[in-house]
Amino acid sequence: MSLLRDATVKRRGRRASGFTLIEVLIALAIVAIALGATLRAIGSLSINTEAARARMLALWSADNALSELAISQQWPDPGRRVFACPQGGQTFICRETVVQSETPSIRAVTVAVYRDTSSNAELAAMATALQHESR
Repeated sequence: MSLLRDATVKRRGRRASGFTLIEVLIALAIVAIALGATLRAIGSLSINTEAARARMLALWSADNALSELAISQQWPDPGRRVFACPQGGQTFICRETVVQSETPSIRAVTVAVYRDTSSNAELAAMATALQHESR
């Protein structure tokens, strides 16, 4: 009987090394939460990057439309026109508005860029004033 009692005392007196199952589960839960938050942040960054790229390309489209108008040296008629203005492999729709200013030789031109014809969400817009040289 004393032999059995000595073995039990030795087992109780010695501290087991390693982690308990509860400690391991808590650690795994913490790691899972951290990974989930990281993946969510990365997903958000990719969405924001794509939106920023689309806005940049739309801005270039508006700039190109105004530059073409200035280079062509054509005197635009007041009013609105809608045309396709693709850029960087994406198709955009430009809406150009020409307004006569108080000075007859100056017209204000605004180009707004949209994702498609049915969209009301403006991606970019640029404006300039054109002066008619012969007037």
